[in-house]
Amino acid sequence: MTDKDVPATLGQSFLNETLLAGAIGIGLVLLFMLVYYRLPGAIACLALAYYALAVYAMFRIIPVTLTLAGIAAFVLSVGMAVDANILIFERTKEELRAGKTLVSGIEAGFNRAWNSIFDSNMSSLITASILYFLGSPTIKGFALVLIIGVATSLFTAITVSRTLLRVVVKQSFAARAWLFGVTDEEFQARALPGRYRREARGRV
Repeated sequence: MTDKDVPATLGQSFLNETLLAGAIGIGLVLLFMLVYYRLPGAIACLALAYYALAVYAMFRIIPVTLTLAGIAAFVLSVGMAVDANILIFERTKEELRAGKTLVSGIEAGFNRAWNSIFDSNMSSLITASILYFLGSPTIKGFALVLIIGVATSLFTAITVSRTLLRVVVKQSFAARAWLFGVTDEEFQARALPGRYRREARGRV
């Protein structure tokens, strides 16, 4: 082997290191969601697990050759899926602090976050489509994985997360303020008329 030769194992080594880095990054994101968002974060983790399985199924159906660029696109799409859940959960907190019930607060949180989620995902899909049709083969692989990931994340964030939360919040154990990252006073604002409710809205 000369100095200019590159062993075949080098590419496999880079791929393994990239997969490990992606797994660590996704694991840290899931840990953050659990610690910071608690019950909604746990729901988001379940939705992301479904998202990963759905994307893997799409890769098998199309099929997609997962290169280093494709792995980068997949990790990026996971970040966008998490971002959608964060928007929803923060909107839900605002609604709870404004005095809404748990069920109505979650519904309002999803409805208020939808426009922002739709706009950001559509922008990403348009950009990825341009890259796919006009880019080089490497860029096309990146763009294709990103298109699949973003489209799937849009579905899981709005449909899967919402369905799971609708089921969970009806359970008795879910009626606790700390599970949603708000104080007991804010969580109980729905039961208080008049002055406190107006003050809660003023803090949003």
